[in-house]
Amino acid sequence: MSSTTEINRPRWYAIYTKAKEEERAGSNLEAWGVKTFLPRIKDLHFSKYSRKPASFLKHLFPRYIFAQFDAGTLLHKVNFTRGVCKVVNFGNGPSPIEDVLIEAIKSQISEEGAVKQVADFNCGDSVMIKGGLFEKLQGTVECELEDCDRLVILLSSVSYQGRLMIEKAMVRNLARSNDWAHA
Repeated sequence: MSSTTEINRPRWYAIYTKAKEEERAGSNLEAWGVKTFLPRIKDLHFSKYSRKPASFLKHLFPRYIFAQFDAGTLLHKVNFTRGVCKVVNFGNGPSPIEDVLIEAIKSQISEEGAVKQVADFNCGDSVMIKGGLFEKLQGTVECELEDCDRLVILLSSVSYQGRLMIEKAMVRNLARSNDWAHA
């Protein structure tokens, strides 16, 4: 295949956006006829006041989106689209992303429109609850419920040991030190 054919075919690129303008950049690029992909993940937080859980979708890669376009003809337009800071590049030009990588991310998207998160909890892992009524309590994973994003945890306390069924997203694995960085 000649290099001219390679350059003129649409490829996937990472686009660095302005803060909190991923959707704006995506819709503006689509107005130019550029195909975009904004992968999201499901996040779970507890309200400070009601202590009730609320889930919402957030960007898998904050301030980044993926766009498929012919860099030979559309690079200038993409770089100057509202919401876009720049097309990510290394060296002399934009760095394309392999189609296989984009397809791998797309294959992990659930019916909710979010990338499935794989939390690796094993029986016996020490965990801490991140929010809600049981915030900062520690326990041990007893089992992972099948076909569900929940764990059964044996709570550790001085005078009481109870079982709790809880969302995986609300639990931090104490065995992995890098979990604390993502709190």
